[in-house]
Amino acid sequence: MTQQPTDLQTEYIHYPGATGDVRAYFARPKGEEKRPGVVVIHENQGLSPYIEDVNRRVASEGFLSLAPDALTPLGGTPRDLDKAIEMTQKLKGQDTLENYLAAVEYLKNHPGSTGKVAVIGFCWGGRMANLVAVHAPDLSAAVPFYGQQPASEDVPKIKAPLLLHYAGLDEKINAGIPAYEAGLKKAGVTYQVYMYAGAKHAFHNDAKADRYHPEAAQLAWKRTIEFLNKTLKP
Repeated sequence: MTQQPTDLQTEYIHYPGATGDVRAYFARPKGEEKRPGVVVIHENQGLSPYIEDVNRRVASEGFLSLAPDALTPLGGTPRDLDKAIEMTQKLKGQDTLENYLAAVEYLKNHPGSTGKVAVIGFCWGGRMANLVAVHAPDLSAAVPFYGQQPASEDVPKIKAPLLLHYAGLDEKINAGIPAYEAGLKKAGVTYQVYMYAGAKHAFHNDAKADRYHPEAAQLAWKRTIEFLNKTLKP
């Protein structure tokens, strides 16, 4: 994981969501310049140190970056990340989606924002990123990492360009790619798909030694930042 950059402002904030105030980790470059926003959606382990680190990496590239804790309604992410997985399974899907849609609105209307907002999601959060893309018509971009695809009938609702990262050894998730691509093409959605050969599900997570694939993670991240710069910055 990277060290805390000295050119960033970081803090825990709360924003209004469907279930009440939602706790989130907020990071931004120092200074008064208006910047695009990015919502970082965590895995099923909640707002982990890995996701907080990713949030800082996003901010270091010149964005307002917000990583909500989806487990806020259940008391917040515990230190025991295995327990966080159990808690994630108890979340109410619609409430959770609405909390993330509220995060998009929070960044869109933030005084330091240009009004453009994207989402990045990992694993469980990759599926959520796809759902946010379906339900947020003014979203500027979405980057699901190895995320379960949305229902075929919902694909035409997507307006934002997509950057889709998949792991070569992730057969369960990858089984949904052909139908998703067919739907995206039919709906005229702008998208790119990248498959990382030899990589497992969660290959970007450098806190999981059995999953982390350095080459795939670095390439996917490079492509992600290039995509965000293209879609969010003038």
